[in-house]
Amino acid sequence: MLDKLYRTNVQYTTAQLAGLVVLRVLIGWHFLYEGIAKLLNPYWTSASYLLESKGPFAGFFHYLANHPSVLNVVDPVNIWALILIGLALLCGCLSQLASIGGMILLLLYYLCTPPFIGYDYSIPMEGSYLIVNKVLIELAALFVLTTFPTSQLIGLDRLIFGKQVSQGES
Repeated sequence: MLDKLYRTNVQYTTAQLAGLVVLRVLIGWHFLYEGIAKLLNPYWTSASYLLESKGPFAGFFHYLANHPSVLNVVDPVNIWALILIGLALLCGCLSQLASIGGMILLLLYYLCTPPFIGYDYSIPMEGSYLIVNKVLIELAALFVLTTFPTSQLIGLDRLIFGKQVSQGES
């Protein structure tokens, strides 16, 4: 399955490849940093974030926050998902799978605290949002990275799977 996922005949210009790799590295850095920051903070928990949830999925997120045994699983899974997705994107190792995992994680964040009219949160927000926020934009960027793979040219996937994607001239 991985072999088929990583075999493409896409040709990128140098500028396209550079732009996609920079996007992959920046998002990878963001995920990795968020995961490490949570890991190093012994008091961090997702409980307050989950309890802020509003909308159609609020009951599910409140359930997670109100059950300590569930939260004791959710918190480390969240932290290590952020770290592993971030590392994979930074290193270009299984980056398409990491992008899909990142999209799923970001979708959960988005559904937990959607930026809809009438939803006010005590969590500080940077700016005013209506439907589209930074989480949704980063999710869309990961979709782009999934559909335009670069890790076989610049990343560990090149060593793992061999060069399957070719680069055009700029």
